[in-house]
Amino acid sequence: MPEWLTGQAAETAAHLLGLVAVSGIVYGIARRGLLALMHRAAARTTNLWDDAFAEARVFNRLAHIAPALVIYYGEGLIPNLPDTIDSLVRRLAVTVIIIAVAFAASAGLDALNIIYSQTEKYRQRPIKGYLQVINILIYAVAALAVMATLLDKSPWIFVSGIGALAAVLLLVFKDTILSLVASIQIATNDMIQLGDWIEMPQAGVDGDVIDVALHTVKVQNWDKTISTIPTYKFIGESFKNWRGMSDSGGRRIKRSVQLDLNSIRFFSAEEVARLEEWGLLRDYLAQKSETLGQYNSEAGRNPKINADIRRLTNVGTFRAYVLAYLKAHPKIHDRGYTFIVRQLAPTASGLPIEIYCFSNDQDWTRYEAIQSDIFDHIFAIVPEFGLRLFQDPTGADFTRLAQAEARPAPSGVPANTTSE
Repeated sequence: MPEWLTGQAAETAAHLLGLVAVSGIVYGIARRGLLALMHRAAARTTNLWDDAFAEARVFNRLAHIAPALVIYYGEGLIPNLPDTIDSLVRRLAVTVIIIAVAFAASAGLDALNIIYSQTEKYRQRPIKGYLQVINILIYAVAALAVMATLLDKSPWIFVSGIGALAAVLLLVFKDTILSLVASIQIATNDMIQLGDWIEMPQAGVDGDVIDVALHTVKVQNWDKTISTIPTYKFIGESFKNWRGMSDSGGRRIKRSVQLDLNSIRFFSAEEVARLEEWGLLRDYLAQKSETLGQYNSEAGRNPKINADIRRLTNVGTFRAYVLAYLKAHPKIHDRGYTFIVRQLAPTASGLPIEIYCFSNDQDWTRYEAIQSDIFDHIFAIVPEFGLRLFQDPTGADFTRLAQAEARPAPSGVPANTTSE
């Protein structure tokens, strides 16, 4: 090899190394100098846009363009640079610029999502899924541009090739297409919002929605675990959204008290007189006494025969008391909401008295405390009406029965007989 050629190659290599060093210096200035100034300026302003772009690191990714531009324009100043190397260096510089712009555009979409998340509409209309679709398109276009640049071919050649691979692409991006359609339907029909309490038993989900993305919806369950469900599942499968309960201002209480059927009977006059002193029953008993008095005074009624007259029952009075108690309760809605204290069909477990009403506090902890306080009172007040709560026999019941049988018989009564 001639000495002049060797010297020329060495000089060209030295120039290339010098150009790389200059591009490194420019990159350092852009990263440590200009970026630091831009971040400080963004922190001092009250505008949310610059803060969001700084948080999403848009400027950091744009900084990679500076050294690529230095190499792209600087290699033209290097003397005696072979055409093949010149073309390769330029293509590599353009590739870096394309990739940096793609990453910066992706970060810009993240910044847009950050800005949008601070608006009132974000909870009702999250746009993260749509931004992810745009993000995929950006990376797809960037990939085509990179391949076209490196191979020095027209990008339309690759686009025409993609048409032939449409079936394969549909298979590869099946979940993405399904999720995109599902995201549009979810947003259009307002099916899910951030913060919604949802239940999807088939997926073991019961908690609050914390993220709605293109491919997945994240739910934080009540045990603080995170469930990730494909977005299209919310279109193809059923789920329960408790948002209606939260928006209504009331939370349902639906629970029954089981009464022993053998404890149901008519009230005596003395028992009615005792209950007339109760403030919650005073109006009810006065109205009932008048109604029953008119009925029983009709001709042909025999007051000594229960079948001929109407009398107060302990279970009916108990229902009236529970209804009055709930209406007077400060934590129960008594207007505009279903409000029932009713009998259900008797079962082998007794007579169910169902309470169906709504609390005016939707917070789970306080709601459970309200419900528990109400039924604490109801359970304790049942004996005042001569009623008994029903429950299946327990071990303690059998023990008492065995002890009763083991006791010696009263004097004058044979041990193998029972007294009448």
